[in-house]
Amino acid sequence: MENLLQTPIRIEETKTSKIDQIDFNNLAFGSVFSDHMLVCDYKNGVWENPTIVPYGPLSLEPSAKIFHYGQSIFEGMKAYKDENNDIFLFRPTDNHKRLNISAKRMAIPEIPEEFFMEGLKTLLKLDEKWIPQTEGSAMYIRPFIFASGKGFHASPADEYKFLICLAPSGPYFSGKVKVLIEETYSRSANGGVGYAKAGGNYAGQFYPTQLAVKKGYNQVIWTDDNKHENIEEAGAMNIFVRIGDTLITAPTSDRILDGITRKSVLKIAASEGIATEVRAITVTEVIAAAKDGSLKEMFGAGTAAVISPIAAFGFRDTDYDLPELENSYASMIKKRITDIQYNRAEDPYGWRVKL
Repeated sequence: MENLLQTPIRIEETKTSKIDQIDFNNLAFGSVFSDHMLVCDYKNGVWENPTIVPYGPLSLEPSAKIFHYGQSIFEGMKAYKDENNDIFLFRPTDNHKRLNISAKRMAIPEIPEEFFMEGLKTLLKLDEKWIPQTEGSAMYIRPFIFASGKGFHASPADEYKFLICLAPSGPYFSGKVKVLIEETYSRSANGGVGYAKAGGNYAGQFYPTQLAVKKGYNQVIWTDDNKHENIEEAGAMNIFVRIGDTLITAPTSDRILDGITRKSVLKIAASEGIATEVRAITVTEVIAAAKDGSLKEMFGAGTAAVISPIAAFGFRDTDYDLPELENSYASMIKKRITDIQYNRAEDPYGWRVKL
């Protein structure tokens, strides 16, 4: 990876590493953090002074606009280490582009590519010992931007912070996932910010998801905000439905996130000769397919879980079980993606980037 920054990133190394306190064979997802983080400030109209410092608390004014008007966006990525201790990223420039799409929608200054990529590369090299090699584990990467400028007036902030934090993590989901098709609450609306990775999108999901959990489900399948007729996302992931031998997913829109894993699934499916359709999927169609036996699979696709198979779904007080397949599309596509990510197979698509 070529260095794009004109000046080196300043590094302040921690005096005491926490790494010896970590059990890398039993990592929860996103709850353990590496020794360092990248911090960069936006002031006087420019991003400046990217610096790596020990991971720790931030100091903010109570009047910082993040607390009042929710200008906050983030990305989710992973770094992988192969058996030779080489480090790889998966489609990182797509994450940078999407972060800036989110920034534009939330009236946040876009982050230059050199700050994003060089900051990420430098941070990962500094904390490379934190990248786990246990099967199913990886270094989860959280780049995010929020409004740090002060003021109670309802307007975009004049100052922002860009950070990258690292969390060595195990698998996101374990066991079978049971979901509930939502008919009351909506994840996003036409003309809204559903296509951005804005923090408020996820905060708004928590309450409906809690209601579903109380009913015995793990997650919610979101439907359109107007009539709740079309299936759109599964929790915080894009959703795929297999009817017969055709794999179907909803088109992206201003309500649906343009998932990087989603795009990877579609590309691999096409390479494997699997019929795919990008179109609206109605709840009625899925229920009918479940009843006549043509519904073979449903799964979520996202960075954290890669592929999360759905074992059953509920709709209007009725649960529908999906068949357990020996050779599912979900397991095959997940293996193709993870083999590329962990450098276990050739990458014909140019997705894997070596540090």
